[in-house]
Amino acid sequence: MCDASDYAVGAVLGQRKDKLPHVIYYASRTLNDAQFNYATTEKELLAVVFALEKFRSYLVGAKIIVYTDHAALKYLLSKKDAKPRLIRWVLLLQEFDLEIQDKKGSENVVANHLSRLIIPAATEADSLPLSESFPDEQLFAVKIDTPWFADIVNYLAKGAVHPDFSDQQKKKFLFDVKHYFWDEPYLYKYCADQIIRRCIPEAE
Repeated sequence: MCDASDYAVGAVLGQRKDKLPHVIYYASRTLNDAQFNYATTEKELLAVVFALEKFRSYLVGAKIIVYTDHAALKYLLSKKDAKPRLIRWVLLLQEFDLEIQDKKGSENVVANHLSRLIIPAATEADSLPLSESFPDEQLFAVKIDTPWFADIVNYLAKGAVHPDFSDQQKKKFLFDVKHYFWDEPYLYKYCADQIIRRCIPEAE
């Protein structure tokens, strides 16, 4: 089940056993500034894309029924003059054996609630006191994990090539980077099997 509100998307992964639904996973996240400006139908489709990416390991190779409360999704998926962003989403959906069924918001209660959760603003009582003394050994122990594709994103977003690359490394990099494209906030790769896949950090 998937749903979207003006500021978030929510999804519930479930499985029927003895004709009764059993929940496996709840998920939701807020929209970024660009996604906040999407049309309502696009937000509903974004909720489906979010769910498929979040639950991919559970869904690949299985028959999937997606319940959503926006019947216009079927029309959106069949449009031939869709935006490039929607085309990429449709290509992602084609990786799965799925069927989209309309379900009213009143019947899609959990996903509907997840997409409308409001995180309360922190108050002074919630804030922890700050310590002015921060030992150097603790500071140096902080590890920042740079994603493996950072150089690719820097090039696609700003046209910047890593200054430490040798001529040979630069040549190979410029050849390889042709297989990627940047759609903020995600990096995607055109794979040899003609499927577009999102690149994820090793930590995920």
